[in-house]
Amino acid sequence: MKFVQLAKSLAEGLSPVYLIEGEEAYFRDHALKSIREACAISQPTLNDLRYEGETLKGDRLSSFIADLNTLPFLDEKRLVRVCEFYPTEREAELLRPYLDDPCPSTVLVIVNGGKKAGSADLKRKKGIVHVDCSRESEETLARWLFGLMRRKGLSADGEALSLMVRYCNSDAARMSRETEKLALLLGEGGRVTRKIVEEQIAKDTEYKIYELTQAASRKNGNAFCEILHDLMEKGFDEYSVLAALTGHYRTLYEISSMRGSDAEIAKTLSVKPYAVQKNREAAARLGKERVRELYEALYALSAGARSGGYSQSGALFTAIAKIFCG
Repeated sequence: MKFVQLAKSLAEGLSPVYLIEGEEAYFRDHALKSIREACAISQPTLNDLRYEGETLKGDRLSSFIADLNTLPFLDEKRLVRVCEFYPTEREAELLRPYLDDPCPSTVLVIVNGGKKAGSADLKRKKGIVHVDCSRESEETLARWLFGLMRRKGLSADGEALSLMVRYCNSDAARMSRETEKLALLLGEGGRVTRKIVEEQIAKDTEYKIYELTQAASRKNGNAFCEILHDLMEKGFDEYSVLAALTGHYRTLYEISSMRGSDAEIAKTLSVKPYAVQKNREAAARLGKERVRELYEALYALSAGARSGGYSQSGALFTAIAKIFCG
């Protein structure tokens, strides 16, 4: 199940074994917190245990599995968490008898940040409830953010939610912090609008790069110079900006040459469907031949800056001239 489905699952009852897995640390932490709260542990010293997966080898693993049948003391449930546990196939098989007949008063939670081979073996085992804490799509994060705001007494329109997701670069932890700030600012019953997001939420650097490339595609020189100045003040150097522009026109060229839906292309290029939609629009405005021409020119300038054929400043400003005056 996805992280956003966990609350509904816990309302129906606890499972004996969970695998919380994915790169989004905020979701992992909150999934574990939700399971712990559902266990209602009043004696954490006795009934909330933590193990590091790398220590569970050989006899230590066998002993650990046997200890899972230990009964809780002064609580109904005993929580056992194992962090970064990637067992070999043989080690996963040692766990199988317990999964077939788990202790009803123990809740075993395996928390893995990565998706390594050991995690794949665990997911295939019957009896393990998998909680996917991977980075979510913009649409899913917007729905999650809506629920988060509602619990804080706020309401929001869809445009504001999507913009906030993009400003925060899909970082759930940052969205949570920004929601706390907006709740204090707007108070109970406050409404989050696009204007509020634009005024109160700082744009992530990646989003600023996105705005820069979109300004370049639209040939909006004023917006481009304003964003470029802001990036340079935040520590970006000329080569980083040139690399971002080169990457943007490479993506435009790839998208202009591809067929399929936005979702299909997004999956192929490992980008978001929204980005594909906007880049398709930009490529259509410029024309495929112009896109190819700009990509090749900027690539040559990037290579020249790397090899010393151009100074970084010279390469960047030559690229800007080609974009706006070429």
